[in-house]
Amino acid sequence: MKFGRQKSGPSLSYINRERKVNINILYQILQCIFLAFIAVFLGVALVFAFGIRTSVVGESMEPTLSNGQEVLINKIAYQFSAPKQGDVIVFRPNGNENAHLSVKRVVATPGDSVLIKQGKVVINGAVYTKDKAEDTRDAGVASSEIVLGADEYFVLGDNRRNSEDSRSANIGNISRGMIEGKAWYHLKGRNSEAGRIE
Repeated sequence: MKFGRQKSGPSLSYINRERKVNINILYQILQCIFLAFIAVFLGVALVFAFGIRTSVVGESMEPTLSNGQEVLINKIAYQFSAPKQGDVIVFRPNGNENAHLSVKRVVATPGDSVLIKQGKVVINGAVYTKDKAEDTRDAGVASSEIVLGADEYFVLGDNRRNSEDSRSANIGNISRGMIEGKAWYHLKGRNSEAGRIE
């Protein structure tokens, strides 16, 4: 009677190979999950930083921006630097969380003096030459010289004849805490194609 060798279970090398395959699959799955998490995180961060939008109310920023035109807000621009003269900013008037966001141009920064005289905006004793507006007939509160505080900004609309801005006692100087971000890109408007805000 012949007795053959009984078949034993899988060989040791086969078990090791299977274990390596399982570890590789698990590693690839974890890698995919990690990359998906990073992609979602970056997507949310980019939308928060650059994709928040608001619409312009009224004609105060014409010809730069028109009524109803949507602008994208850079929320992180002023986390690393302060608003500069000429920037178009988005802010909440008087810090009111329920107020519609307002879009205006910064003409004076902390420590500057502001005076509007004979239709001209005068900053620190010199006429503001970066002005896009023809004249500023209504001087409002700036008919007497104003000196801005350590975190205050003086803002004006580009369409001075139809703008409620820092000249108005209702708005006044804008504090840093009221500023939501920089208006950096506008979508297609009534009289313009989409593009960066200058």
